[in-house]
Amino acid sequence: MDFLMTLRAINRKIALLVGLLLLACAGFVLLDIVARQLGSSFGGTDEISGYVMAIATSWGMAYTLLELGHVRIDFLRSGRPPLLRSLFDILSMIVLSGTVVLIAIQCWPVLALSLKNSSTANTPLETPLALVQWPWFAGWLWFAVMACLTTLAALRLILRGELEASEAAIGAFAEQETLQ
Repeated sequence: MDFLMTLRAINRKIALLVGLLLLACAGFVLLDIVARQLGSSFGGTDEISGYVMAIATSWGMAYTLLELGHVRIDFLRSGRPPLLRSLFDILSMIVLSGTVVLIAIQCWPVLALSLKNSSTANTPLETPLALVQWPWFAGWLWFAVMACLTTLAALRLILRGELEASEAAIGAFAEQETLQ
């Protein structure tokens, strides 16, 4: 469980950095809005904010996972015995981990092609796409690693019979609140 607490602590720091990035982006958009009222504009705020949202989303997924914030339809597991709940939880984590690993693998060719072709956005800013795809890809990769590590840690807890600890690590958030 200490391992998962360490992962949570790391992801909380990353979430703070991502939050600062979003705050800076919001400030930039606000300044552009004010500039427009004065007859000027920085231009490209919509493009930049889109990039920031993609990066923030990819990095925020791992934080949300470790804080049990992902949406789950858990009608199968509610009201079941602890072992069955744990088995449903680990199955959902295995499926999530596999999906996220597949997404991360599929993100790489997008970045690789942009690097190979020195691709730029088809916008007035002509943003080098690799510049924004690197942190976007890194966020998906981080999410995949966190999902796999969390799954392995929870599986270890289940195999050791620590079902309450496994539920605290990967259980459904709504049911956890009612259990406490």
